[in-house]
Amino acid sequence: DVYTTDAYTKVICDLVEDKKPEIFLIGATNIGRDLGPRCAARLHTGLTADCTHLDVDVEKYKAFLKTTSTIDVDNTKFEENTNLKMTRPAFGGHLMATIICPRFRPQMSTVRPGVMQTQPYDEAGAAKTVIENVDVKLSKEDIHVEVVEVVKAAKKMVDLIGADVVVSVGRGISKDVEGGIKLAEELAGVLGGVVGSSRAVVDAGWISADHQVGQTGKTVHPRIYVALGISGAIQHLAGMQDSECIIAVNKNETAPIFDVASYGIVGDLYKVTPMLIEAIRAVKASK
Repeated sequence: DVYTTDAYTKVICDLVEDKKPEIFLIGATNIGRDLGPRCAARLHTGLTADCTHLDVDVEKYKAFLKTTSTIDVDNTKFEENTNLKMTRPAFGGHLMATIICPRFRPQMSTVRPGVMQTQPYDEAGAAKTVIENVDVKLSKEDIHVEVVEVVKAAKKMVDLIGADVVVSVGRGISKDVEGGIKLAEELAGVLGGVVGSSRAVVDAGWISADHQVGQTGKTVHPRIYVALGISGAIQHLAGMQDSECIIAVNKNETAPIFDVASYGIVGDLYKVTPMLIEAIRAVKASK
């Protein structure tokens, strides 16, 4: 079936009117970004788009702010409420805004892939899950757009969210951009991972936006995250700090990235990275 906004909006809005949920979340995919605003308008409620964090518990929200903002959380008064706290980038990613919707229901937001971590399988929880088939009622009058043709274009995209290992490059590759990216690709190759980047690298046009990690990029939770020449701005840390093991290489020993790193190497990435590649190859050869 071909996706049409009209059909999906009517079916979903009819279901929301029937079930009356407190919260309604949509994935911030291309389709989700199209569908969310249309549903919100028809349901007469607000929509916070492209969220990077969600919370209903004030204490958990305060813990999140301590690691992702410069707010003096301990000396700031927070209103105790159960409204969904929807956090998203504002002003081009230079500021994070938290929005609540106290008057209207459902509370709606589109949420970026990777924001919600996959939980371990719980058989008891799965057994309680009820799948309800909805009786869809659509007529020709409900659909105002006719899809004449769908043309698909093939484009190789990097799968950051599903990657087990991510090797990211930052502004530190500026002295030799091509060489820095090549080193990252080589290291990612021996580790069986993919190449990511900070926003600065994307903004400079050195790498495509699908590689970007951070609050205005993708949120990742790999087993190993390697940061090459990344200083560690709050926006970037928010997108990768939950990685199982973080290895940082930076010439500046006071770089914030070292505050979250499991292993920190103070040095020139152009000297350190080849050493890491050779060491990993040597270990693999010995097995």
